[in-house]
Amino acid sequence: MKMFRFLLLLLLLLILHFSHFTNGKKTITSYSTKHLVYTSCTKASYPKICIRTLSSYSTIKTPKDLAKASLNVSISRANKASKFLKNLKVESKREKGALVDCIEQIGDSIHELRKALFELKHFHKGIGFKFQMNNLETWISASLTNDDTCLDGFKEIDGKVRYDVKRKISNVAKVTSNALYLINLLYNRGGSRI
Repeated sequence: MKMFRFLLLLLLLLILHFSHFTNGKKTITSYSTKHLVYTSCTKASYPKICIRTLSSYSTIKTPKDLAKASLNVSISRANKASKFLKNLKVESKREKGALVDCIEQIGDSIHELRKALFELKHFHKGIGFKFQMNNLETWISASLTNDDTCLDGFKEIDGKVRYDVKRKISNVAKVTSNALYLINLLYNRGGSRI
């Protein structure tokens, strides 16, 4: 009977030990992810937005993962903005012209961001590193230019349509600006820990 109690107690202690070990491991991974996001985002163009949009990604383990997640956020926001623009009701011919141009610009922006994400997914250290980084920076910068061009079309338009478009496109531009910062950070680290 004493032996049975001893074995049962030993079994319980082993279960508690392994359960604590497993929980501890999750905490360390979660902490590491949050730490990487926080330390990388603190000097971004929009640090609060950067931290808020990326801290929910549990798959971030490296700076490359962080950059990919930031591009995914940008693409998602740009897609939502595009859908919003396509459903926007305008009254004047001037508004309609600006809106058509803006939808085209955001479509181009999404295309550039997707090219950047594809390049980043097939990214490797070593030969071609600088070339790939230059491509990434060029495509993300082009995406930001498209966002600005879209907003330029609404400069001479007053009212709710201009306000709504500016709010949506500015949101896309902020997360894209953060993505560009994180790509530059990856470049400055020389691709370490990719």
